[in-house]
Amino acid sequence: MSTIIDKAREIVAANGMSDKITLLQGKMEEVVLPFPKVDIIISEWMGYFLLYESMLDTVLYARDKYLQKDGLIFPDKATIFTAGIEDGEYKEEKIGFWDNVWGFDYTPLKATAMTEPLVDTVDMKAVVTDPTGVLTLDLYTVTTKDLAFVVDFTLDCRRSDFIHAIIAWFDIEFTACHKPIKFSTGPHTKYTHWKQTVFYLKDVLTVEQGEQIKARLTNKPNSKNKRDLDITIEYKLLTDDPHRAAQGVGEYKMC
Repeated sequence: MSTIIDKAREIVAANGMSDKITLLQGKMEEVVLPFPKVDIIISEWMGYFLLYESMLDTVLYARDKYLQKDGLIFPDKATIFTAGIEDGEYKEEKIGFWDNVWGFDYTPLKATAMTEPLVDTVDMKAVVTDPTGVLTLDLYTVTTKDLAFVVDFTLDCRRSDFIHAIIAWFDIEFTACHKPIKFSTGPHTKYTHWKQTVFYLKDVLTVEQGEQIKARLTNKPNSKNKRDLDITIEYKLLTDDPHRAAQGVGEYKMC
């Protein structure tokens, strides 16, 4: 769609492939392909939290209109993972900042700041729970309706610590390759520009090793802009200690 296609044409010509590669500029939903069907669809459609500002709708449109019955999609599988993290210092820097802004009380902005997920790199040392896969998308079968979902999940605490936020990341798979290939955008692996998405909790959870957090994640495209996301996370700490019992709901907007 962008003007980088002009450079792509130069590169194709420089490599003597102008008679083999045809470049079309425009929106997938508007261009007319020179063939009724295609054998392969390749697309880098992933956004933050996998689905924010993603182009998956367009990939599904191309799949349904153009892909041969036995055609291939690269990549073809994506899984969203979550975990709980200790992040008190950074939370205080980002959220507590509004308590005193050069001597002025800006606390009315605190609630707004809490609704905005942070996209940043999380240190693996901050991860308190085991990772949990909450949703897997198969690009051969997924529909646009599946992109609005409600999933329940459990986080198992691997050590005694505080939990200030729940983070999310995704793994991508190319299962149709002769040697299956995958990569992760999680805190346990090499840096990617997707980083991780951090959802700060209103409460600070004090957890003990072996305890669990029961949670429910609700995701749906924003009604005004489908590339934005409305996300809700409900959580409850399962503990025998009444002094540490906690539950709550966080509502977030990625826009």
